[in-house]
Amino acid sequence: MKRLIVLLLLLASPLMAVQPDEVLDDPALEARARDISTGLRCLVCRNESIDESNAELARDLRILLRERLVAGDTDEEAVAYIVDRYGEYVLLKPTTTGANLLLWLAGPAMLLIAAGLGWNFLRGRARVDETSAVDGLSDDEKERLRRILED
Repeated sequence: MKRLIVLLLLLASPLMAVQPDEVLDDPALEARARDISTGLRCLVCRNESIDESNAELARDLRILLRERLVAGDTDEEAVAYIVDRYGEYVLLKPTTTGANLLLWLAGPAMLLIAAGLGWNFLRGRARVDETSAVDGLSDDEKERLRRILED
């Protein structure tokens, strides 16, 4: 029974797509490469990191990243090299500067604008309902309504 549970757990766990021939000899560099590659998007699979993807382009990106690290690039330089080459879309978590800042703020801004417009619409509608109900009455009806409200 224990063997079956272990087997099921192994089958249910996500398998990394990094091939044995891609793994660097230096464990520190390999750990850095794995850490960086979890933040880079596979351009074929969309919302999968290159570390998890089996696509050829993801493999090429993993190899390119490892080549940059072996060449002596820092983590930031290696990521910047890949972003320069493939665009900011390759980042799983885009930066919040420049034009992206506008995109990050547009959603909450639109929500606040819509809430304000809705609030003003409902307040104006309530005022119109109150005044139009009384304005449409004759003088006798207004007097009768006043007496009813006083009681």
